[in-house]
Amino acid sequence: MADNGLTVSSLAAGYGRIPVLHGVALSVEPGEFVAVLGPNGAGKTTTLRALMGIAAVTAGTLSFNGIDLRQRSAQQRASLGIGYVPEGRRVWASLTIEDNLRAGVLGVRKRVPRGEVTALIDDVLAIFPSLKPRYKVRAGMLSGGEQQMLAIGRALMSQPRLLLVDEPSIGLAPVAVGAVVEALHALHGRQGLSVLLVEQRVDIAAEICARAYVLNRGEVVQSGLMDDLYDTLTADYFGGAARSSP
Repeated sequence: MADNGLTVSSLAAGYGRIPVLHGVALSVEPGEFVAVLGPNGAGKTTTLRALMGIAAVTAGTLSFNGIDLRQRSAQQRASLGIGYVPEGRRVWASLTIEDNLRAGVLGVRKRVPRGEVTALIDDVLAIFPSLKPRYKVRAGMLSGGEQQMLAIGRALMSQPRLLLVDEPSIGLAPVAVGAVVEALHALHGRQGLSVLLVEQRVDIAAEICARAYVLNRGEVVQSGLMDDLYDTLTADYFGGAARSSP
């Protein structure tokens, strides 16, 4: 399968008879980290849900590494190498960190050698070392920041080539936000991994992504390099802090 990334054009999607997205176009090259920004209700989460096969797509094209995603179920998209970290974390509270991580790979690949699962878990714990001492703790006992790390780690267990991350900073204390951002930043350079990050806080997206699309009312209203867009995006509009001075 050729590794030529994600291409979306003229995307229309929504829920039942309620349209949310109107002609959205975006792309993510292999190894690229791209942000989707916008105010509440802009269609950011729906964009990721449409890419993952959760929201209904009514028009447009979605291609990942040359494969038409519209013909694939959510599980098939995961098998193709698309990982998804939903808004609100949604870890399995009654399961331990270990079991949550194991579920991340076994939910995509039914038969995985035990040694390979162990190696994948070790890799995730190297990215999120604060989870290691709490390996046997149930996810419901973790802090919000730890749950967010676990949600990202669970998605990484399937070794995705494209990781869709929805609002990782939402509801977290500043210290936890910093830890999650640092971990996401550490994913830069991982072989074959691209990230499409939905964020409302422009300052966080700017730390991780070099390029961005700005949504408003279900349409792309701006796109380009983060450095070029940053000064035109107001903190009040997006609910984020202004970039700190050097």
